[in-house]
Amino acid sequence: MNLPIKRYDLPQIMFGVLFIALMTVASIWIVQPFILGFVWAGMVVIATWPLMIKLQRLLWGRRFLAVIIMTLLLILLFVLPIATLVSSAIENGAPLVEIASHPSSLHMPDFHWLNSIPLVGHKLYTGWHALINGGGNALMSKVQPYVGQTAAWFVIQAGHLGRFIVHCSLMLLFSALLYSRGEQVALGIRHFAIRLAAERGDAAVILAGQAIRAVALGVVVTALVQSILGGIGLAIAGIPYATVLTVIMFVCCVAQIGPLLILIPAIIWLYWSGDNTWGTVLLVWSCVVGSLDNVLRPVLIRMGADLPMLLILSGVIGGLFAFGMIGLFIGPVVLAVSYRLISLWVHEAPEPEMDPEEALKALDE
Repeated sequence: MNLPIKRYDLPQIMFGVLFIALMTVASIWIVQPFILGFVWAGMVVIATWPLMIKLQRLLWGRRFLAVIIMTLLLILLFVLPIATLVSSAIENGAPLVEIASHPSSLHMPDFHWLNSIPLVGHKLYTGWHALINGGGNALMSKVQPYVGQTAAWFVIQAGHLGRFIVHCSLMLLFSALLYSRGEQVALGIRHFAIRLAAERGDAAVILAGQAIRAVALGVVVTALVQSILGGIGLAIAGIPYATVLTVIMFVCCVAQIGPLLILIPAIIWLYWSGDNTWGTVLLVWSCVVGSLDNVLRPVLIRMGADLPMLLILSGVIGGLFAFGMIGLFIGPVVLAVSYRLISLWVHEAPEPEMDPEEALKALDE
């Protein structure tokens, strides 16, 4: 008995695949301006979803009231700090422009204590006095080759800041929509993952959610708490430009550098200016703020998924270069999700039969 041969229409398959590819590329091209805002909103909603559910229970089960309150909280946490940063940068940038335009108005202190430094103290003091005797023009001539590069960098960062504000606005809009329809969106994503990879796809979506919550709670919340407390200490101690320093401190905390990179120079400046009382207060406060992450971060990370610190640091730096300031949040999440999925896939394989020591001996032989 001869079975019928199943023939494939190759041109039909090729044109079908080409049409699907063209539609996919066209769709991505159309929604490209909204992708980062939607991804950011998704991370925020996933991380804060339990809080929204608790608010809904407290508000007699009214979802729209909980969505309004959560949106207002996001405005307080994102929009207002960014607006404060922009206004502070504009206000504090005027003195710097004035100094750059008239370098002769730059008054530099005479550091007599440089002579007390062993071996190199006299050389440092002599070089510093040469700059003082030459006035601000001598100092500007030293930094003149770097002015153009620095100005170009600030222009690029200003563009990133504008893009960041746009994505922040989109994040608020998409967050409100996801808060109101979160269950339906999550169900659709899980259905799509199951269609792609059956039960493994569903498990991947759940692991991705855990990784997002771990980064949001363990990194962003810890950095936010440390920077706010450090900024309060700077403002109370009377440190100039406390708002800008607080924002820089937040970036340092997200990058796992810590707040002490900003707080220690502020303490030195207070002692050097003769304000020993506030210098001591800020020193004690800095010890509390600097050690807070050792207590707060492990507690918060246990609520999500345990992640290597090197992975988070790489995600922060790489995300900053790839996406600008919004990459501080997207970079660690992308690497964390990828790490969790690859780790799950690797551990599904059987364990090696040979111990590591025996494997090394076999390689030596």
